[in-house]
Amino acid sequence: MHEISFRNDILPLKDKLFRLALRITLDRAEAEDIVQDTLIRVWSKRNEWAQTDSIEAYCMTVARNLAIDRSRKAEARNVELTPEVQEMPDALTPEYEFERDEQLRLIRRIIDGLPERQRSIVQLRDVEGKSYKEIADVLQLTEEQVKVNLFRARQRIKMKINEINGYGL
Repeated sequence: MHEISFRNDILPLKDKLFRLALRITLDRAEAEDIVQDTLIRVWSKRNEWAQTDSIEAYCMTVARNLAIDRSRKAEARNVELTPEVQEMPDALTPEYEFERDEQLRLIRRIIDGLPERQRSIVQLRDVEGKSYKEIADVLQLTEEQVKVNLFRARQRIKMKINEINGYGL
């Protein structure tokens, strides 16, 4: 096992930690605070880094636990996430772009309405691209529980989208 460096191994995780915290709390400022607190806590436990199998999983677990604690205390306000800035190819029409942006907002709103566990799993799997094992380690679940929760979350998202598109808003 190699020597773990805060600058090289932990600091680069801040964007992942932020996205996870944001998905749980739905509040940008709160997510930034959680990342800061996570980095402080991980630094204060630097003597235990050598015993850790995966420093990334450890950091994600700390961030997840802090985010859950804070969102429970604040009773999790739902804030619409802003869509990421994407360059529009020349071939796309403004109407198509508008429709795509509306679909993204709809999907984000549906994901924000999922239970916290399903929201976290969707974030880690579909946005972060984590494996089932990595998600299971971070969320302290079995791989089967991760798969079941992901399946249920995707089914719920699909059902809501079909319901809205079929019946209108």
